Amino acid sequence: MGVNRMTAGKSLQRIAEERASVKYPNMEVLNSYWVGQDGKQKWFEVILVDGHHPSIKADRNLAWLNNPVHRGRAERGKTSAGRKGRGMMHRGKGTEKTRPSIRSHGNLGK
Repeated sequence: MGVNRMTAGKSLQRIAEERASVKYPNMEVLNSYWVGQDGKQKWFEVILVDGHHPSIKADRNLAWLNNPVHRGRAERGKTSAGRKGRGMMHRGKGTEKTRPSIRSHGNLGK
């Protein structure tokens, strides 16, 4: 919550990733990036990967997505936009309250 006004707890990019993940349940969100905006809307390109496709299973760089531990990455905040919103992009001094999760240390991390 903001000081001067009510602000969203999630970024619009993270919301777009979660909506794409719900719409395509057989795919996993790899990442996303900003495409454009006007005065009313913002558009993000969401990269979706089918982890069970034979070409993805054979690819050494993307085969890790087939592992069940990576299911629901967007919903759990494991993408780049999700990690940024949770305060996990930096390590070390100054980030003590954000780990192991944003709810630890009495919700003082964000």
